[in-house]
Amino acid sequence: QVQLVESGPGLVKPSQTLSLTCTVSGGSITTNYYYWSWIRQPPGKGLEWMGAIAYSGSTYYSPSLKSRTSISRDTSKNQFTLQLSSVTPEDTAVYYCARGGVVAGTVYDYWGQGTQVTVSS
Repeated sequence: QVQLVESGPGLVKPSQTLSLTCTVSGGSITTNYYYWSWIRQPPGKGLEWMGAIAYSGSTYYSPSLKSRTSISRDTSKNQFTLQLSSVTPEDTAVYYCARGGVVAGTVYDYWGQGTQVTVSS
């Protein structure tokens, strides 16, 4: 059973960098051929795929967020991380990590519980 847990600050100030970590258990983030995604849901809106990191370490980003987004990983800890720079209140959302991603119609078979991140001064 794969489990994912998001962690990081729940409050970030405008202009700062949002940093979240997804800790994976029950499966390795290096296992062929899985992808690991970050997805967010602003209040009252739908899910927005932000980006993903592949089993190989290759990264993929939503065009709308690419300039501000960086996804990396620490294979020794079985973790992958999200950094979103220059945040504004519009980045307030519940942030999820999940297994799956990149292509349209992808299935996210495992999800973290989600973590609320509020951007406010």
